[in-house]
Amino acid sequence: MTSPTSSQATAPDAAARRNDLQLWLSSLQGYDLLPDTLQSASSDASFRRFYRVQTSTGGSLIAVDAPPATENSAGYIKVAALLKSMNLTVPDVLASDLEQGFLLVTDLGQHTYAQILNPDTAHKLYLDALSSLVLMQTQSQPDVLPEYDRAFLSRELGIFTEWYIGRHLGKTLDEKQQATLNKVFDQILASALAQPQVFVHRDYHSRNLMWMDKGNPGIVDFQDAVYGPITYDAVSLLRDAYIQWDEELVLDWAIRYWEMARKAGLPLSNDVDAFYRDFEWMGLQRHLKILGIFTRLAHRDGKTQYLDDIPTVMDYIRRTTNRYKELVPLWRLIEELEGSATQVGYTF
Repeated sequence: MTSPTSSQATAPDAAARRNDLQLWLSSLQGYDLLPDTLQSASSDASFRRFYRVQTSTGGSLIAVDAPPATENSAGYIKVAALLKSMNLTVPDVLASDLEQGFLLVTDLGQHTYAQILNPDTAHKLYLDALSSLVLMQTQSQPDVLPEYDRAFLSRELGIFTEWYIGRHLGKTLDEKQQATLNKVFDQILASALAQPQVFVHRDYHSRNLMWMDKGNPGIVDFQDAVYGPITYDAVSLLRDAYIQWDEELVLDWAIRYWEMARKAGLPLSNDVDAFYRDFEWMGLQRHLKILGIFTRLAHRDGKTQYLDDIPTVMDYIRRTTNRYKELVPLWRLIEELEGSATQVGYTF
């Protein structure tokens, strides 16, 4: 879900990039590639494109077009090796050309969690994903990945202010509104930074997890991994911007994660209510960022399909802000800015 930060980012010529990628694949030796079989496999919120290429032995590999002006392929290679060393299922990087922004990686299959999650499959799939998450977190070390520090988290909240409030709603905050927003932001940041710090994927959700017969899940889109708050990936998974579950199910899965993590020795609070508060507040930071990213994708990059997912994200925000008195002013502000402020009082 991460995407280029420049407000002037422009998409490269897709046809020219595809042609250059095909030429690069033709130059590779030892993989039995059939470059003429190149077919689109997927794309994402960034400018990356993924292609499936067949091999003469009957298999397939994934060719990645990651324009170097906007995409972090060096980070992808580094984190792939890190996660592989932890016995997590990630693509093997077979070949790379960082100057052109091309990668050849192993194919983890065609089925993402997003495609196969349903009430019958969800429990097993989420427990597998949470187990892999705990495995990654227990092997965390400082000074390996960039820190998800206050400045970083604050910049993400700024995407909400700039793109959702400023561009999408067309609003400029007055002094009182800005003070309200700043106060809530400070509390969200304080909660995040007080949590134990671990490796964080940053986009651990249904579109970035692949269903696997063995080693489930396959994990992709990890190049922006950081060292940060322990609840971040769990809430990314369970309060997914693209798939929403009943709160009772989310609570059950979150508690199962808490139990697994504590059993594995991770330093989560002994108080499940304190853990769940951290979980919810971390989710709020993420969902505010996502509102900014989705509207930026629509207004800057022309990817208006992401606007369809805003109601789900806004529902998460509404529910969380109305559960904590410190956060209620944020929801009131959002309603005010959207011209739908309700005239009812809140009691605590």
